[in-house]
Amino acid sequence: MPTYTWQKSSYSGNAGNCVYVRNDRGGRLQLRESDVPDTVLTTKPSTFDTFIRAAKAGALDHLTAPASG
Repeated sequence: MPTYTWQKSSYSGNAGNCVYVRNDRGGRLQLRESDVPDTVLTTKPSTFDTFIRAAKAGALDHLTAPASG
């Protein structure tokens, strides 16, 4: 039987700003941050996989770059 409990990211360490993930009963992924636990992002595993691959490849680096000007 699958588990639906939240699991903390291993990259969160002991800091107060942790990311949690779980599968829901519909086969989707749910993510939340410890600072705002009532806000939950729900997505398909394939969409999340695409996001992670893009982040690892650097395709989203421009989103965190300091604004120029």
